[in-house]
Amino acid sequence: MAALLEIQSVTKRYDNLAAVDNVSLELEAGEVFSLLGPSGCGKTTLLRMIAGFETPDSGRILLNGKDITALPPNKRTINTVFQNYALFPHMTVFENVAFGLRMQKKAKPEISIEVDAMLDLMELSDHASKKPNQLSGGQKQRVAIARALVNKPKLLLLDEPLAALDLKLRQRMLIELDAIHDEVGITFLYVTHDQSEAMSLSDRIAVMNHGKFEQMGSPVEIYEAPINSFVAAFIGDTNFLNGKVTAMPNDEFCTVRVPSLGDLLVWKDKDVRVGEELNLSIRPEKLRIARKKPEKPDLLNCIQAVVEDVVYLGSLTKYRLKSGEYTLIVEQQHGHYLLDEKPITWEEIVWVYWHSEDGYMLQSYQQDDESLMALSEDMPDE
Repeated sequence: MAALLEIQSVTKRYDNLAAVDNVSLELEAGEVFSLLGPSGCGKTTLLRMIAGFETPDSGRILLNGKDITALPPNKRTINTVFQNYALFPHMTVFENVAFGLRMQKKAKPEISIEVDAMLDLMELSDHASKKPNQLSGGQKQRVAIARALVNKPKLLLLDEPLAALDLKLRQRMLIELDAIHDEVGITFLYVTHDQSEAMSLSDRIAVMNHGKFEQMGSPVEIYEAPINSFVAAFIGDTNFLNGKVTAMPNDEFCTVRVPSLGDLLVWKDKDVRVGEELNLSIRPEKLRIARKKPEKPDLLNCIQAVVEDVVYLGSLTKYRLKSGEYTLIVEQQHGHYLLDEKPITWEEIVWVYWHSEDGYMLQSYQQDDESLMALSEDMPDE
């Protein structure tokens, strides 16, 4: 089956800067696909080229097999939901949603039926006669989505649609967006810098950096098997370790000597050889912390560390630890929290341990290494 949207070797330059650098992508009908990356990575430029607001310097954009690269926005069966909603302030909710249908010169009875159905889907029927300035942020966002969906686009582009909302409203809108997608079945291309939004909503994610795709895959693949240090650090917190392969005890594991930490057993998820330098990523929730050294099974790595910081976050506690030359972040989930049990606190000497299958090998990637280390070590405010 042919892809709904095809991006073929698209490049867009501004002076000497390649905002989008020879990227290719295929979207299947009905999927939710996210472009994820930091500000300036090229994700919004790519979205604007798909929408028709920018023209590529090279490459092609195809929709249902038809080349739309040079078509203006109003000739594409694509609609966009913007971060700032872009509602018409002088129009009511009903009039805003009906605008596109009126531009298509549809009959008034047909417009009324389609708009009423969309307002009902968005739970906005009671607000049809209100102006945008009488609505909450979440309601404005639903109006913007309704206005885009009522035109029955083949593809809906969402450009940082929740950025202007507070945390709880963003979380609620994510659930609503997921439900809306299930209801209407339209393909979503979602642009965001927020990894939690992309992870919770998407079927697939492309992580962008400097105009290129670093990695593309399902949320599980991106999180559990990051291809390099940029992806590992951008998709949640992680701990980076660097060492050298010293032995191959069997076909599944290798021994890696990490300076100041000693020999660690690592699952051999890539083809490596003795003497090869390795970069490792270990997610904070994979690490365990205890006052007593655990009984050490064959496949458990165990090191000592000093507690430098503790942040209680309700559902979990986040620890910053120092071991040798490394700062490690550990997240301990509170499955069963005992108030009468003395919690681990600052300056205590503790044991940190993790299963050898939980350390993931990364492809060598040195760009922005210091900033990535800082990113992975960030602790929330107390």
